[in-house]
Amino acid sequence: MASVNTNYGAAIALQNLNKTNSELERTQNRINTGMKVSSAKDSGAIFAIATGQRANASAQDAVRSSIQRGQSIVDVAMAAGDTITAALEEQKGLAVSIAGSTGAAQTSYLAEYNALGTEIASALSGATFDGVNLFSANAAAITVQTGTSTSYTLKAIAGAATSVATTTTAVAGDAGTIVATVDGAITAFTAILSDFGTKSKSLGRQISFVNKLQDSLEAGVGNLVDADLAKESAKLTALQTKQQLGVQALSIANSSSQTLLSLFR
Repeated sequence: MASVNTNYGAAIALQNLNKTNSELERTQNRINTGMKVSSAKDSGAIFAIATGQRANASAQDAVRSSIQRGQSIVDVAMAAGDTITAALEEQKGLAVSIAGSTGAAQTSYLAEYNALGTEIASALSGATFDGVNLFSANAAAITVQTGTSTSYTLKAIAGAATSVATTTTAVAGDAGTIVATVDGAITAFTAILSDFGTKSKSLGRQISFVNKLQDSLEAGVGNLVDADLAKESAKLTALQTKQQLGVQALSIANSSSQTLLSLFR
């Protein structure tokens, strides 16, 4: 039934055109942002999940920094330990020479032995990173964050300096016991370095895990919110064509009143 009061065809055409325009706007926004969910309006649930995972991924930066600091503290101690170990090895040879000599020769060996002891003491006191020296008995325990809710306590080796302190100086009267003293220091100190090496490797593995975890979180967020640009580009072309057809259909529907008017001429 033709009526001048209503234009149902035009109303339907307008509804379809508005729907097409809405879809076109959504597609253009996805192409512009590269995201299919850029705000809570697009999908509240996915937006909430993605926001939480982004926060977790960002927190891994702080975790990585904490682990790297802890690893650096241990590595500096190990670097000093290499110097100390080399000095202890030389002291072992000098200790044997001291025990088997007398007079001026023994005095010369003792002077060289004590010079190495000075190097050991300097290495122990200088093994500091960011104000932390694991060879210091006064060093506080260091908390290393290995996760957003997990941590690892890195403690100083309180007896480290003590274990080699007895080798830093010697006098002629020590000749009978100096070899045993150096042997004890080498045994104790290499055990400390072994512990440090284990800790450094453990922290290195934690850094690798954090890097992989962060990559996985970022990839997971991308799967949730990133748009398929190839698909959206093809959809954009289709919607633009559909929009043009909708405008044409609305124009045809609006012209129906003119057709009705011609019947009364």
